[in-house]
Amino acid sequence: MSPGPERRLVRKAVGYVVRDRRILVFTHDDVPLEVGGVQVPAGTIEPSETPDAAVVREVLEETGVMARVVASLGVERYDVWPSKPEVHERHFFQLEPLDDSRDEQWSAGECDPSDGGSAQRWTCQWIDLEQAHVLCAGFGARLGEISPQDANSVDFRGPEGE
Repeated sequence: MSPGPERRLVRKAVGYVVRDRRILVFTHDDVPLEVGGVQVPAGTIEPSETPDAAVVREVLEETGVMARVVASLGVERYDVWPSKPEVHERHFFQLEPLDDSRDEQWSAGECDPSDGGSAQRWTCQWIDLEQAHVLCAGFGARLGEISPQDANSVDFRGPEGE
């Protein structure tokens, strides 16, 4: 898929932070769920950054969690039209937190978002990997690539082992 003349290609990094068979997600506090959906940490790769450096930075900025990359999970393109005239080239990564000090749920946000928008607040929480199908806007595109060994032996084949 190549972006049409009216759509700009934007490189993004997406982070699946996995701990104890759970994945870190967030919802926007001041945006209805049907508009903002359930998301994982993600953001624009700066011109001077590698995708893996960008994902570590984005996870920290958006959630306050320091993490390290466990694996690169591939690249997908996602057309965000009509929300924006952009096609996102998303680089997906599996990460693990560097400590287990976070509660099950906490508040985070950005006072000065890099896109120049207004301050944002959201609620971060850990959900079971088996429930990660709730991710919005193509953010779940590479969930099947998470290594079961690295996710504490989650069986992604379903209850029948299919």
